[in-house]
Amino acid sequence: MQLARKIVRLRVPILVLALLLLIPSVFGMAATRINYDMLTYLPEDMETVIGQDELMKDFGKGAFSFIIVEGMEPEEVSRLRKSIEGVEHVDSVIWYDSLADLSVPMEMLPDQIYRAFNTDNATVMAVFFDSSTSADVTMEAVDEIRSICGKQCFVAGMSALVLDLKQLCEQEEPIYVALAVVLAAAAMTLLLDCWLAPLVFLACIGMMVLLNMGTNIVLGEISYITKALAAVLQLAVTMDYSIFLWHSYNEQLTRCPEDHREAMARAIHQTFTSVLGSSITTVAGFISLCFMSFTMGRDLGIVMAKGVILGVIGCVTVLPAMILLLDKPLQKTRHRSLIPNMAGLSRGILKLAPVLLALAVLAAVPAWYGYERTNDEVYYDMGQCLPEDMAYVVANTKLRDQFDMASTHMVLVNADTPEQDVRAMTRQMQQVDGVKAVLGLETLVGEDIPVEILPDHLRQIMESDHWKLMLVLSEYKVASDEVNGQITALNDILKRFDPSGMLIGEAPCMKDLIETTGHDFAVVNAVSIALVFLIIFFVEKSVSLPVLLISVIELAVFINLGLPHYLGDTLPFIAPIAISTIQLGATVDYAILMTTRYKKERIGGADRKTAVRIALTASIPSVLVSGMGLFAATFGVALYSNIDIVSSMCMLMARGALISMVCVILVLPTLLLLFDRLICATTLGMRHINKKTSRKTDTAKKEEALV
Repeated sequence: MQLARKIVRLRVPILVLALLLLIPSVFGMAATRINYDMLTYLPEDMETVIGQDELMKDFGKGAFSFIIVEGMEPEEVSRLRKSIEGVEHVDSVIWYDSLADLSVPMEMLPDQIYRAFNTDNATVMAVFFDSSTSADVTMEAVDEIRSICGKQCFVAGMSALVLDLKQLCEQEEPIYVALAVVLAAAAMTLLLDCWLAPLVFLACIGMMVLLNMGTNIVLGEISYITKALAAVLQLAVTMDYSIFLWHSYNEQLTRCPEDHREAMARAIHQTFTSVLGSSITTVAGFISLCFMSFTMGRDLGIVMAKGVILGVIGCVTVLPAMILLLDKPLQKTRHRSLIPNMAGLSRGILKLAPVLLALAVLAAVPAWYGYERTNDEVYYDMGQCLPEDMAYVVANTKLRDQFDMASTHMVLVNADTPEQDVRAMTRQMQQVDGVKAVLGLETLVGEDIPVEILPDHLRQIMESDHWKLMLVLSEYKVASDEVNGQITALNDILKRFDPSGMLIGEAPCMKDLIETTGHDFAVVNAVSIALVFLIIFFVEKSVSLPVLLISVIELAVFINLGLPHYLGDTLPFIAPIAISTIQLGATVDYAILMTTRYKKERIGGADRKTAVRIALTASIPSVLVSGMGLFAATFGVALYSNIDIVSSMCMLMARGALISMVCVILVLPTLLLLFDRLICATTLGMRHINKKTSRKTDTAKKEEALV
């Protein structure tokens, strides 16, 4: 209480300090780099990652793109190639005139190479950059190449994807925040007892969001998914804390109406205790993401855990100052709550308890089946998350439809490998299903011609002191089962001829990503459940209650993540991993709230039915406000976003909030009734409850008070 009173006394300095901290936060947010390349989050010890480093170190090459040129004469294409080669951070451009003078017919190329790079109306040139795929300078170079090329050229490759994704995110993200704020304000206005309070809450939460985004500068950079979702998620999951303080403050005002400062001090003390328990489970859900070996999970987990902690701090420091400053208008704009009394609904739910439990058990089987299928049906190709009219998607479609090239792998072969072995390896690779062509020094000149006749500048592009570089053109799409099988076959051939050789590129990295995240999903799920179990165990001092509460929320998670299978939706790979932990951590609070009240009534002497009914009646309004707040903050973003990974995750969070809300209200009371004896026997402070004791007169009074 002393700390709470000190906060009230120092309310003006606290508010001034918070406002001053927003200034460096704005600069910190602007200085935090945003990473749009998900492959950079792969573990550094993977061969594909090591190979990319070798490519940069030995060849000075990082990113790689194909440019499709339509309707141009060879002389025009040659001039275009030279213009592109002059773009800063373009290392080299390979086209026909890199091999021979234009006076020599292009048909002189080996048939396989000619067919791979030419059609009746189009040709392809390969571009190497001296910077990494997602580097800012690479994206600037791609943007400049597009401006040079005009409408007759199309740039494919990961760097083009990253650029389009960045531009779309920067365009949409302000609207995400606006939608979340407007819809959350609407939900709170309808569900709270004051017209002005939602705006005060949102102002405080907005300050904490800005502080969170500003402090991300200590991380150096964050992923675009984290940036897109952090503000919306922080608003959604910390909104409850403001509502707790508001309700507690108004409750304390009825006890000391003449001293608003003392009422606020008591409210801060009471709120901090309840909010601390509530926030710990949410933080645990986000922290569990840090156990992913795919380090984008750590990125999202750290930022969101930090956001929740800042939300708690803001709720008990900045918000009290704002409420006391605006106390008169807040009290004048209060109105009767639009949420009706829930006593009748509670009685109806308890009467239907056996039916509801049976329905929950029946729903669990198809939910689990759908949940398992959804996890197997996710997609990893980040191009799928962009609209079909984006420049990258158009270019990749043309590359696939006109040239039968859906992906490109790079092979690093030890420079000491004999030329005859490289030729033999190339022949075997060309026989692998789906391989359209293998492009290397040996294939450019044909079987019987020595590579020494090739121009020196071309040999420098494809060969260093340590490695020979080859390109494998594949007909199979990135992240497909076919290309993963192809990569396995190519790797087997490569290792036979050169055990130190490496197969790298987008598709091999995606194959590693698939294997990594498959392991991560199991680890993160186990860690999140274990952390939440321990928190509930210590909060409720019970062995049985953690199992029951987690079971209810996990049922909601299974239903939520099982629905995409039945609806025919395919999710981005990160969505099930993130949502399963976020939904558990953010919505298990609903179950803890009801259970804590049930325990209080049972310890106080109420029989099991009375205790459950009172807990349900008291908890439904809070659960409704919390669930609808999370739903409102995320649903609008889900409908609006053109980036499928953002849209899918927000839709899952919005739907998950509603499903968790329904499961807690309908299923949890039934489990508390059914397992009451077990709960009493395994919960500290409940072991000696006289289950025959009833307080019918007290019950009537309590239900009256709840009205």
